[in-house]
Amino acid sequence: MKKHIVRPALFALVMALSVPFALGGCVALAAAAAAGGTVAYVRGALNATLGDPIEDVQKAVKRTIRNDLKFTLVSAKEDAVSAEYEARTARDEKVVIILEKATDKTTRITIRVGLFGDEQLSRDVLEAIKTRLS
Repeated sequence: MKKHIVRPALFALVMALSVPFALGGCVALAAAAAAGGTVAYVRGALNATLGDPIEDVQKAVKRTIRNDLKFTLVSAKEDAVSAEYEARTARDEKVVIILEKATDKTTRITIRVGLFGDEQLSRDVLEAIKTRLS
């Protein structure tokens, strides 16, 4: 039975070359999180953290839906720590926006368009809300 010394060495080399790439992504993600700019599109929903209190985001969402995007606001449920809005586009696509108070100064937002999601429209809605907040 012959032992292969090359395999452990090859494994170590591959791992050594992979670590900087893996850490680079983590560092970039950590930097984005620190800046309050974490945005992720997962399973048809866009998730982000905004650097604004929930009360301000609630106002911005309603104004963005009605005035900027010209969506029809179907329902709005709000309290001091969360909110959920359902709107319809001109093409009758359902848009759901969920807010959760993360801290006194930050708000988590989730945007889902339709049953399976629409990443580009979700990002457009998020950008319109951010513009309204600035």
